[in-house]
Amino acid sequence: MPVRHPHDDAPDTEQDFVRLAATPAGTARDVLIADLVVAWLPMAHRLARKFRDKGESLDDLRQVAALGLIKAVDRYDPARGVFAPYAVPTITGELRRHFRDHSWDVHVPRRVQELRNRVRAAHQDLTNRPGHSQEPDMEEIAAQAGLTMDDVRRGMAAWDSHSSLSLDAELVDSGDTYSLADVLGRAEPEYDLIDDREAVKAGLAQLPPREREILYLRYFEEMTQSQIARQMGVSQMHISRLISRSCAQVRAHAGTGPAVRQAA
Repeated sequence: MPVRHPHDDAPDTEQDFVRLAATPAGTARDVLIADLVVAWLPMAHRLARKFRDKGESLDDLRQVAALGLIKAVDRYDPARGVFAPYAVPTITGELRRHFRDHSWDVHVPRRVQELRNRVRAAHQDLTNRPGHSQEPDMEEIAAQAGLTMDDVRRGMAAWDSHSSLSLDAELVDSGDTYSLADVLGRAEPEYDLIDDREAVKAGLAQLPPREREILYLRYFEEMTQSQIARQMGVSQMHISRLISRSCAQVRAHAGTGPAVRQAA
């Protein structure tokens, strides 16, 4: 007598699975698997449709469900019972893993993903409830989903974090268009030099005016030693000695040894 199934898309393939279990690896087994997958594919597509409101295209979900079905057919042992109760959790598990591993642009802990889904489902149920015209508040969502307020907050925080936004995405404000990257802050490299600048101020003030001028020309005006020597009317070697001596005095006065070039 044919086995009765709870769904119309569950075909009677009991004997086919018995033959598959007795068929060794090879072409004949591959053909049997393909035939069984085709026979049970409507059930896999039905399971995929249950996930269609989670942001993925139905075609992609059907492919994932089909992959789960192939695994179920290949691993099924007819001695353990009817195929459908074994196949359904295998296929749905494959679909859930797909959402966990591939549909989030940023890695989110599985617990947070589950909270997000429960909060979303509770919000949708409350919104669609007859006579409920207002936006559900957090207390209502917590009661509907059976969650604590902290869990609802975590789920709602992850609600809009399913996908990331490109830094090149265009934003519009008061008619002006700009990219997200334009509003991101950047590290100011001059901040790293504040301590060094303050450390050398007192040392520079102790130098004679000529040495201060030489250091200014070298490190602020970026003149070469030869250019400074021509301007001062002395030799390049003499300028080199004055720079070395002046820098040593500034370092000694600062006590930390910052380079004058960095401080400048």
